Amino acid sequence: MKKLLLLVLALVCANGAWAARSPFQARCEEAMSKTVTVMSAKDNGYSVDNTRSFRVLTALNSNAPPGAYVLGLTRAQGQLSIGHKWTLIRDPLSGTECIAPQIDVSMYYPPITIYVGSEFAPGTCAYQEILAHEMRHLNAYLDHLPKVERTVRKALSNRFDGKPLYARDGQASASLQRELDTGWMPYMKRELASVERQQAAIDSPQEYARLSRICKGEVQSLIGPANRTR
Repeated sequence: MKKLLLLVLALVCANGAWAARSPFQARCEEAMSKTVTVMSAKDNGYSVDNTRSFRVLTALNSNAPPGAYVLGLTRAQGQLSIGHKWTLIRDPLSGTECIAPQIDVSMYYPPITIYVGSEFAPGTCAYQEILAHEMRHLNAYLDHLPKVERTVRKALSNRFDGKPLYARDGQASASLQRELDTGWMPYMKRELASVERQQAAIDSPQEYARLSRICKGEVQSLIGPANRTR
């Protein structure tokens, strides 16, 4: 009996909310059903550069521990853009308007360069070990991108699907732009940058120690003593 009473109350509330909708709200909600969020994410491949010395790579890597020699380096800076267009509906009687936006998001990595110190000739044991380590960094970047796409797509869908953006007459488009610039853009940048935690884990102290001992001392014979190597 109690469950039936709750169901009846819910239906009454729902019907009341439906009845309370103005024609303007109904038009806005109908327009919202036609909105689309377009997401695209892609990597643009990679190349291997064996022309820079480990000293140059060490200087390039500001995150290297003090005294460390950087034998290889892989860095990628995620890029993104947000475009939008909208259906705008005005209600002269109330002096309000609503927007049904279409959000178009593109995120990608420019072509990624994997650097291996020029002291290590292709085909040698040290070269192969260093390259394998850098490939772990590369794969971390490439695996991260589709995960970010899914996360952002879901967040945008939760925010905009079926939810008109209301504002005073003449202010809706500016309100949408402000939300994209101050809310969504920083959020997406944080999601892209969160891969750096995984990158840092790859360069663990244990991995530094392992690389310093690879190939029966081949690394140390080429670069001399070092506190740590990457």
